[in-house]
Amino acid sequence: MELTFTKMHGLGNDFVVIDATRKPVSLSPAQIRFIADRHFGVGCDQLLLVEPPPSPAFDFTYRIFNADGGEVEQCGNGARCFAVFVREKGLTDRDVIRVATAGGPIELRVESDGQVTVDMGTPRFEPAEIPFDAPARSETYSLEVDGETVEVSVLSMGNPHAVLRVENVDTAPVTELGPAIENHPRFPERVNVGFMEVVDRGRLRLRVWERGSGETLACGTGACAAVVAGRQRGWLDDKVTVSLPGGELRIRWAGEGKPVLMTGPAVSVFEGRMKL
Repeated sequence: MELTFTKMHGLGNDFVVIDATRKPVSLSPAQIRFIADRHFGVGCDQLLLVEPPPSPAFDFTYRIFNADGGEVEQCGNGARCFAVFVREKGLTDRDVIRVATAGGPIELRVESDGQVTVDMGTPRFEPAEIPFDAPARSETYSLEVDGETVEVSVLSMGNPHAVLRVENVDTAPVTELGPAIENHPRFPERVNVGFMEVVDRGRLRLRVWERGSGETLACGTGACAAVVAGRQRGWLDDKVTVSLPGGELRIRWAGEGKPVLMTGPAVSVFEGRMKL
């Protein structure tokens, strides 16, 4: 099988994007791991499939696969790349694009400056909807991890997130605590882990250990989750700039019951063909 692909990135969070609107594309977890491998394949944090819409209410379907081959519900940086991809490929000329994902519907808006604003939907906090093993919803939860107790905010942005506040993201134990929390038994579908440093009420710094991919240069849903967690705890205003290793995202959230809006760039790097 030969596939045509586009390599893209959003703040350094990189993707292999494949058009499956005209012909179905089915990839095994092993094939996805091969494509994602940075030595033997193309190399990416995630693989994105662009598919036909499930109903007239949508323009496309958007599927996301982590580097380990597992399919996941949502990816904010990938969503921005998705919007740029379908416009560059002539699949649509719309400025506002409605997309079906495994995590629910999302709306993408291509701005006049080329950046993309993504309506990421409404955060979910009920443990069963995340999913997270807890008897009832709480503002924060205590997790026993490697012999110590850490306090985390837990929510879903279409995919599960645990967010903890740190004094300095540069010295945060991301590579130690990240995988331990990702695979904690209270998260039956594993979890993305955000390490958040609050700079002031309108800015935070963030590093994210992504489920199935490890630490990435940027995580859109992670940035949204961090702002939601910080807003819930009274640390942040409704408009926040999130500084990630790969660059900055602008996040807006008016409060519970409202959608999270994320704005940032997306870049096409190169195109190619590969044989599987």
